[in-house]
Amino acid sequence: MPKTAAKRLSVRAICLAAVTFVTVAVTAGVAWAAYTDNMYPTLNWRPPCLDEGSTPSGGMCQTDNSALTYYPDESGGNALEAADRTVVHNVLTNVYGPTDLSVSYDSTPSYSGSAETDIIFEESSAGMSASLDGITFCNDNADTLRCDQQYIRIRSGHYGKGLVCHETGHAVGLTHGQQASPAKRNSDEQLGCMETPVSDDEGLQANNIENINATY
Repeated sequence: MPKTAAKRLSVRAICLAAVTFVTVAVTAGVAWAAYTDNMYPTLNWRPPCLDEGSTPSGGMCQTDNSALTYYPDESGGNALEAADRTVVHNVLTNVYGPTDLSVSYDSTPSYSGSAETDIIFEESSAGMSASLDGITFCNDNADTLRCDQQYIRIRSGHYGKGLVCHETGHAVGLTHGQQASPAKRNSDEQLGCMETPVSDDEGLQANNIENINATY
């Protein structure tokens, strides 16, 4: 074989090796060191993010960007008690604050326009089945993936760290284990506060944090 031809084959082999490496890196994505992909949408769970109005139906969305504002309702029929508001502040500040989300309390919440408060916490069971202690739903979707404003409703007497962490996880797009890819048991402890049933002392585990940081 002529030396120039051999040289071209050698260069081509190097280029192919480089292309193969890039393909693997892109395909691996967020595994990825993550235990499983439980960030909506997954290969096992990809319904569109829908505007549910004020009637929860168990949909799923991501929040619209990394700047996450929240407000625990302080007045009216769905207001949280002082102790429950403290739980919300602690979870958002100490559990979600250390992630790549930029979390802040919105003391003057906005319910319309281009700068809506991202998560509104309510103490209510309206629209919830008897089997649920909490639910998260979008009432103003930005598109079929993200929501501008989401509501978290938790029954009176159930505002514990674990459930607040769980419902907030849904608000930023974290799914249950069976909706993850690869699918896991809903009770898998590596899902942290996204496992069901969730205990009061649960927070985010490494898998959830990796999924959040890879997304936001």
